[in-house]
Amino acid sequence: MSIKFSTILLSISLLVISCGDDIEFKFISPKKINIDQKLTLSVKETNGKNYDSVKFYLDGKNLALPNNSSISIENRILGVHALKAEVYFDGKQKTLNNTIYFLASKKPVVYGYKIINTFPHDDEAFTQGFEFHDGYLFESTGQNGESSIRKTDVNTGKVLQIKELDKKYFGEGITIFNNKIYQLTWKANTGFVYDLDTFERLKSFTYGKSKEGWGLTNNGQELIKSDGTERIWFLDPETLKEKHFIEAYTNKRKAESLNEIEYIDGKIYANIWQKNTIIIINSTNGTIEGVVNLNNLRAKIDKPDTTKSYVLNGIAYDKESKRLFVTGKNWNKTFEIELVKK
Repeated sequence: MSIKFSTILLSISLLVISCGDDIEFKFISPKKINIDQKLTLSVKETNGKNYDSVKFYLDGKNLALPNNSSISIENRILGVHALKAEVYFDGKQKTLNNTIYFLASKKPVVYGYKIINTFPHDDEAFTQGFEFHDGYLFESTGQNGESSIRKTDVNTGKVLQIKELDKKYFGEGITIFNNKIYQLTWKANTGFVYDLDTFERLKSFTYGKSKEGWGLTNNGQELIKSDGTERIWFLDPETLKEKHFIEAYTNKRKAESLNEIEYIDGKIYANIWQKNTIIIINSTNGTIEGVVNLNNLRAKIDKPDTTKSYVLNGIAYDKESKRLFVTGKNWNKTFEIELVKK
């Protein structure tokens, strides 16, 4: 479930009482703030006593900010951040900690869609990863005992090449980078690298702080991974180690359960698990810039709605022809669509 945040900025205070001294400090900061606003930080001694100095830190970095002063945060990434104040008095020092959420500066643009073409899709494929490359659609499918990577014909949906995973693995997202296919698995903390032409497995890798594998794409320099939360991780394609992450937020709240993802023209397009929705994320700071409503598309797959698993989960992009393809888990159709701003 997504956590909703009020639009009103709430201030929180952490009270620290020094043992043996009648001195009480309050660290005053917003609980959340939109990044087009100034961040003001202050420390107060509640009994009116004096203290020598205070230092403020954001994510461990000294802000060099005087007490009760403001700074710009417009270039910061969104999401949760750690605040710290070190107060110096009578030759002593006290540390106070707060947490703050940085939110987008404006609400996302809402899009509908227009169907350009409809193509067949294997309705036995529990789609987890979807990518267009050199005229073909590559797909990763899930479910233990049914997971695979496959190369398919766009126009017919026919599977041209397939490699099945060991039954203990639940396949997840894929991306193609430097003539290799990178594939995630769900909870096994394991990913695989394959030769693009032969599907021969070249090596495996493990995850770091992103405990699960959900979606995978790349920006031409890094692999980009979702883990089922609001976080999107950037990985070194050689070492496959996590370098940094962003968190997806609107001007009010975060978007959790990010699933299949695709990097398109500098933005990250993401499915949300159990929602027939795509969100468009700024790949630098995590701002959710757009929301695409695809609810009506689910009704066009001509398949009984017997399970909640039949949800949208597949985004592929043809860079040369600017074609956007979407499909879903066990859908019998792939749709080429055009986004229409509402």
